[in-house]
Amino acid sequence: MKLTIGITGASGVIFGIKILEELKKKNVETHLIISKWGGFNIEEETGYSIKEVKALSSYHYDADNLAANISSGTFQSDGMIIAPCSMKTLSGIAHGFSDSLLIRAADVTIKEKRKLVLVVRETPLSPIHLENMLKLARLGVIIMPPVPAFYVKYQSVKDLIQQTTGRVCDFFGIKGDDFQRWQHL
Repeated sequence: MKLTIGITGASGVIFGIKILEELKKKNVETHLIISKWGGFNIEEETGYSIKEVKALSSYHYDADNLAANISSGTFQSDGMIIAPCSMKTLSGIAHGFSDSLLIRAADVTIKEKRKLVLVVRETPLSPIHLENMLKLARLGVIIMPPVPAFYVKYQSVKDLIQQTTGRVCDFFGIKGDDFQRWQHL
């Protein structure tokens, strides 16, 4: 399996990092793009360095490199995950404004009819945000805000992050180790 991973400047970069860690454990080939503000938030919100996050990926690209392999439809992949996905990135994708490699890779994912999962981070949502999400959802993009499933009875924020990571990986048939599913007898 081969996936493109984007980390944008929305709060919640830990979701992208934990997804990368899970995919690395499962030997999934990953192609990483970190936006400028994604890099800022990695340093601001986590104990990881940008270098450490890049080391979790198989390949990483400069966000301004529109000539990278992943900018072409001829690059074969199984899909893309953007976690977290800022509203700026969401808008760029929804309107085909590919001014960065991250948005161009998402554009390619859509045009090649591959799976695209956006872990959108914003609250409250404005009508503009909702319209952009609806536009993309109608194209088959999976819009997945990191909303907690309270049946898990989280003991920590780490548990909440793991649950979201497991749900995202599920979309690609990758089973997470610590992912709790709903069970009621």
